[in-house]
Amino acid sequence: MKNKLNAGSDMIFPEKHLVPLIFVALAIICYFLADVTPGFVVEQVTVRFIRNSVLVLALIVPILAGMGLNFSIIVGAMAAQASYIIVLNANLPGGIGAVTVFGLTLVFNILIGLLLGKLMNIVKGREMITSIVIGLLANYIYQLVFLVGFGTVIPVNNEHIVLDSGVGVKSMLDLKIYRDFFNSFGTFQIGGTPISVFLILMILAIAFLVYYITRTPLGQNIKTVGLSAIKAELAGINVDQMRIIAIVISTVLAGIGQFIYLQNIGSLNVYTEHLNEDTFSCAALLVGGATIKSAKVRQALFGVVIIHAIFILSPLAGMNSFNNVALGEYFRSFIVYGVIALALILNIRLEENKERE
Repeated sequence: MKNKLNAGSDMIFPEKHLVPLIFVALAIICYFLADVTPGFVVEQVTVRFIRNSVLVLALIVPILAGMGLNFSIIVGAMAAQASYIIVLNANLPGGIGAVTVFGLTLVFNILIGLLLGKLMNIVKGREMITSIVIGLLANYIYQLVFLVGFGTVIPVNNEHIVLDSGVGVKSMLDLKIYRDFFNSFGTFQIGGTPISVFLILMILAIAFLVYYITRTPLGQNIKTVGLSAIKAELAGINVDQMRIIAIVISTVLAGIGQFIYLQNIGSLNVYTEHLNEDTFSCAALLVGGATIKSAKVRQALFGVVIIHAIFILSPLAGMNSFNNVALGEYFRSFIVYGVIALALILNIRLEENKERE
């Protein structure tokens, strides 16, 4: 009798939809409390959608491979930033510089992805915590290279990007010449914000690519590995190879995502731009309804819209409701880490329910 009641309640209110429903409700509440126009919300969400959507899409393939949330996408983001610094140091202008940055980002992230994939194969079953540690370690190496190594071991060809001491890269670099190159392909206005047509098309192409990969024989093999590595091996699938490919795809997409993000902003905060992008991206994916074992393109894109709507509206809602904008800022942090914790708890509960059935 109890099982029948649970089954009936799941049909009315599926547990797997609990997280997105909660955050859609929060977004609606924040909207009314913030007292802003729909145009303002659309403008701000669209800009942030362009900046962050590919970073969230980068998380899908490792999840399908059974590796959970890949927090090491932050390494791919740092590789993209390093590519920008290298090109700026070489004084490459406009279109040539932008294309070179993109090429270096791809090369660096393919190599990094291969290394990370092999590491993940060593720590099977502990990929998420390992990816967090890898991200932290990579951040310190990145800081060491560009704060200490640049100007000592690495020769300086562009004095405008280094500190007055001649050692270390400045904290803020201007990327306007590269942003203007992509804007030259055409822009349209949302509110008062110019939106690059090229970047929009690039994001749509990547979303379609991820969707297409999941429908190919390669994608089916990756899904099979995620469902059961033992069954995949019995079917003749090279499990370790599929896992490496999944991480390479994820790392490359993370690099492209950061490339798009910086193109849209037009500047690079060398030492802090990449921080927390892994947790924000994971939170956005989970808000969209994904779990650590299942994710879809539509969930990634929907999650980006909802979480950024809350990020935009929560400080304004806090100010209007309690005359304290800091409450909204604290709420942002609560959302990011709270949704990850909630998703993990729900995922464990769903797995337990499946085992009972």
